[in-house]
Amino acid sequence: MSHNTFGHLFRVTTFGESHGPAIGCIVDGCPPNIPLTADHIQAFLDKRRPGQSRFTTQRQEPDQVRIMSGVFEDERTGGPVTTGTPIMLMIENVDQRSKDYADIRDKFRPGHADFTYQAKYGVRDYKGGGRSSARETAARVAAGAIARKIVPGVTIRGALIQMGSHKIDRTNWDWTEVDRNPFFTPDARAAKSFEEYLDGIRKSGSSCGAVIEVTASGVPAGWGAPIYAKLDQELAAAMMSINAVKGVEIGAGFASAALSGEQNADEIRMHHGKPEFLSNHAGGILGGISTGQDIVVRFAVKPTSSILSTRKTVTSGGEETDVMTKGRHDPCVGIRAVPVGEAMMAIVLADQFLRHRGQVG
Repeated sequence: MSHNTFGHLFRVTTFGESHGPAIGCIVDGCPPNIPLTADHIQAFLDKRRPGQSRFTTQRQEPDQVRIMSGVFEDERTGGPVTTGTPIMLMIENVDQRSKDYADIRDKFRPGHADFTYQAKYGVRDYKGGGRSSARETAARVAAGAIARKIVPGVTIRGALIQMGSHKIDRTNWDWTEVDRNPFFTPDARAAKSFEEYLDGIRKSGSSCGAVIEVTASGVPAGWGAPIYAKLDQELAAAMMSINAVKGVEIGAGFASAALSGEQNADEIRMHHGKPEFLSNHAGGILGGISTGQDIVVRFAVKPTSSILSTRKTVTSGGEETDVMTKGRHDPCVGIRAVPVGEAMMAIVLADQFLRHRGQVG
């Protein structure tokens, strides 16, 4: 299996399977002399960690990260710092229950990657899905924690803004509310309705999708490049690489198709001697290059494919049958996609910053 690496100057290669002994990543291209400890990374992994509420999978993984290389400490550094060499991060898997998947060993789950993995490689890891499992995203979150340290002054925040057909009221948006509820939503009222809705979904053994919004503030104008290294192009690729994501939009996104040219134009005025945009339909990016405004990305996550309802399928031998997936699964995988989206935003921005610095100084 190729294509396990993302990025150009800041490169992240993930490894491991859902039910293997460990998962992790190798971060290549991190500049030297950046303070880095496992605690810096752990705080972000704890946000994504499963089993923290009844609304996520009850798999109990501590997700304790270990830094295996790329960091050095002596009395002259005043603490562990990066050396500029590859940083290897490892997270052990401790709560696999492979027996839960015995019944689907030869069956393809509808909506899952089971069929396509088998068609491409002639073999698939049916125990937890292997590399197709969202478990792989823990490594991305770990890498994203390092990426954040490369772009000081940039604030990256994510929030769940829709669950199923239920949307937040954007007039109630409060970033401080995101860490007060299990859904990472900025609308306290919506959080209560999400709770009732998802309880019903969970008890029925079904699942639902979600929409996540990720914002980066403090990105200066000038990051990105026209044509084949557009900032929005690489953000779209990053978000689409997340498990179960089926749609991405930047700024006004698909809604911009219904706007007139006058409505969509982000007008500009001078403020304290600098250009200031009066709106942000472009999502902070024009011509593939950052404008200095907030960068705004949204992505849609489909419902979890592993559900308790019986669905029609076929076996690897070509026989028609039915399938029902047992085990521990997220009724809404979009909840834990929030810190993953933040991490992918950070990885793209760190890479674009280093490339920008290399080109223009």
